[in-house]
Amino acid sequence: MKLITLNIWGGCVRDPLLQFIQTHSEVDVWCLQEVYHSAADKISTDDRDVSLDIYSDIQDILTDHKAFFRPTVQGIYGIASFVKKNIKVIEEGEVSIHHNHDYPGTGPAHSRNLQWLTCHHNDKTYSIMNLHALWNGQGKTDTPDRIAQSHKIKAFIDTVKTPKIVCGDFNLRPDTKSLHIIENGLNNLIAQYNVTSTRTSLYKKEEKFADYIFTSPELSVNDFKVLPDEVSDHSALLLDFECAPLVMPAKAGIQD
Repeated sequence: MKLITLNIWGGCVRDPLLQFIQTHSEVDVWCLQEVYHSAADKISTDDRDVSLDIYSDIQDILTDHKAFFRPTVQGIYGIASFVKKNIKVIEEGEVSIHHNHDYPGTGPAHSRNLQWLTCHHNDKTYSIMNLHALWNGQGKTDTPDRIAQSHKIKAFIDTVKTPKIVCGDFNLRPDTKSLHIIENGLNNLIAQYNVTSTRTSLYKKEEKFADYIFTSPELSVNDFKVLPDEVSDHSALLLDFECAPLVMPAKAGIQD
């Protein structure tokens, strides 16, 4: 099984992004962040152009996938996952991980959610969690809001009993307490594979980490890499994985 996670930057680099998705359309699961869906206008306050219905554009390419959109702002902007139709999605939902009561309606300081999917394929059940964690204008270091967010993420992770993948744009440095809370008990592939950056040359700031994939010990990682394609200011992360069959408890038999 293959999974790609990518913050698509609102579809700012639209044509190369869509070509990239077309080239990798055989990938089983896509977890995307900063996705616009049927938007009349952008929520960002910068001067870059975005693609206001990039979700539909991606659906038109990934016709062999089921699409799941979870908005975080006004029903038009959020996170999305695309799962091959030969994979049964048993359940899909979201969990609030940060709520900003004072969000003015534009800008990146909006509330945040975690999208989760429980999938079944070839007698194996596993869960995928896709998130875009909070941005607060204070870099990617620890803050009380981020610590609280990480505890919410970890609390939900711990309720999931299947093998699991947690991925997305965490907006965190690798050395933060916030990240260590989340990775406890999971394999941090960014650390294990000695990744030095998850940003492309389109990102002009100093901080080179934002995106992560974590896997539970039951998952076998066949391959993991940061892809070189410049289709966002974030790099795409590719995971090739397998998981063990979910063993159901045996029913009690009748004693002779």
